[in-house]
Amino acid sequence: MRNFKDLKIWQNGIEIAIKTYRVTATFPQEDKYAIVQQMNKAGVSIPSNIAEGSSRKSEKDYSRFIEIALGSAFELETQIVIAEQLKKGNQQLLQELKTALLEEQKMLTGFQNALNTKNFQ
Repeated sequence: MRNFKDLKIWQNGIEIAIKTYRVTATFPQEDKYAIVQQMNKAGVSIPSNIAEGSSRKSEKDYSRFIEIALGSAFELETQIVIAEQLKKGNQQLLQELKTALLEEQKMLTGFQNALNTKNFQ
């Protein structure tokens, strides 16, 4: 069994989820059931899929969950861009979240490439 808690991508994912909740707390109340829920769900999905994938026996299955985590990261990035353009929430916190998210996307891509390389050896 793999220990997902030791993975930097999981640790960063947890920080992204926390940052997402912190930034969405600064959004207007009327956005609570729209973009706020979507952003929080996408933020939580990143480390959750990394953790779930670590339970899979094959590298191919594990890679699929990393792919889902990466998709959630791209979804969250899109929502951040929308929030920035609409001037929703604390713009400084949004920028910090986006910076962390871009780094996570790079790390997830690298991790997935490493898993896929193992599949072909």
